[in-house]
Amino acid sequence: MKVLLAHTPEMRRNYYGDRSLNGLRAAAEVMLHESDDTLDAAGLVRAAKDADIIVADRMTEGRGEIFAQLPRLRAFVRCAVDIRNVNVDAASQAGVLVTRAGPGFVQAVAELALGFMVDLSRGVSRTTADYQAARKPEARMGRQLAGSRIGIIGYGSIGRYLAEIAKVLRMELLVSDPFVTVTDAAIRQVGLDELLAASDYVVCLAIANEQTENLIGEAALARMQRHAVFINLSRGNLVDEAALARALRESRIAGAAMDVGRAPDQMPTPELAKLPNVIATPHVGGLTPQAIEYQSLETVRQVEAIVRGEVPQGAVNADRWTRRP
Repeated sequence: MKVLLAHTPEMRRNYYGDRSLNGLRAAAEVMLHESDDTLDAAGLVRAAKDADIIVADRMTEGRGEIFAQLPRLRAFVRCAVDIRNVNVDAASQAGVLVTRAGPGFVQAVAELALGFMVDLSRGVSRTTADYQAARKPEARMGRQLAGSRIGIIGYGSIGRYLAEIAKVLRMELLVSDPFVTVTDAAIRQVGLDELLAASDYVVCLAIANEQTENLIGEAALARMQRHAVFINLSRGNLVDEAALARALRESRIAGAAMDVGRAPDQMPTPELAKLPNVIATPHVGGLTPQAIEYQSLETVRQVEAIVRGEVPQGAVNADRWTRRP
């Protein structure tokens, strides 16, 4: 069987790795995408015309029109958790299996949240930039994490892991998640409005969907304290960026940090990221060897199962998979 690995060379280096590529080659004949440009729908159809399986990075869309044009395709394997840009209904109608990878980036993203909190509290990036530009840095009063209050929006895998870190740091914990019942006595579960009003650090880890679009907007930001900071490690869709920019420019909140935004590939928007009270990283929360290998090796195991005609872990439409080997 033939597999198209749709990652660009850069994405392949950063988000797949040699170990997983060798594992993929042991399971099937692998075709590589060698252009630096992400495959659009037409390009994907051309590249995958002889493929039984597509292994796609998060930037390669699984548009509805591709599945009918690829009669040989048996499975669309996504090397990411997020499959919002894959038309699962269209794939199912064509009998194509769609899979997703598990969240192997939990620890990496939670650690970045901790780094953001320290940086926003102690001015690490700000003073470093001053020193590097030969400016005299201003020594400002900081805030210690111990004794401060962290509000976590979304109590999924990352939220739970971050909560454990916060407890060790002796922070007070608030959690807002209407779909989870928090039983940990060290955590106070509250509504979103109360969390925003009471927290020193607001960390957004909620799932991105229609219900959470612009969850953090003008009204939400108005509830936050002036000394508080906002951190987004979920998706850019959850934030009204114009409202956040106004709050930051008018010093209605003290600062923000973000690894995601509404720029391509969910990166922070440059106009927002350049504000002096913002720390931004280019969607690298899960970019560690351990996190990347977790997901890429999972796609190898999925391909191995598909080649055997078995339903792999991570399948989202197994009941409509008719193009089995």
